[in-house]
Amino acid sequence: MKPLGVNRVTIAVKDIDKGKELYSELLGATFHSANEVDATALGVEVAMSWDAGIELVSPLPDHDSFVKHIIETSGEGVIGVVFAVDDIDEVHKVAEKRGIKAWHSIDYSQEDIDKHFQGRFKKYKEYMYDPSTTYGAGPVVGQIEPK
Repeated sequence: MKPLGVNRVTIAVKDIDKGKELYSELLGATFHSANEVDATALGVEVAMSWDAGIELVSPLPDHDSFVKHIIETSGEGVIGVVFAVDDIDEVHKVAEKRGIKAWHSIDYSQEDIDKHFQGRFKKYKEYMYDPSTTYGAGPVVGQIEPK
């Protein structure tokens, strides 16, 4: 297993449209929506900027979510870092061995990748780890391979 660097940072915002406007103007970032079904299940709206390495997340109205809780207790800002690796399954085995708990995982089929991520990847698999078992960091580890 080998680290490949940071894929993106995740930023919690109250208003996703204002967040997109800011980072589009400031950095020239281009945002795309992500998988709305998965995001809604987590009570959030997501906007991805692959060119700037930014994932904006905003709580959906009338939904309880981890993002809503974070914003209420800590305010808006960076809430996560997505680390890219060459072998996600090996990383997950090590995490399990160390007692690091994944609270959510994503493993998209090529059909899902084509539908939700404009077909830009050949593999997209992530594990989101519990901050209480990772020194409060809550890292996301992903194997995200471009086409």
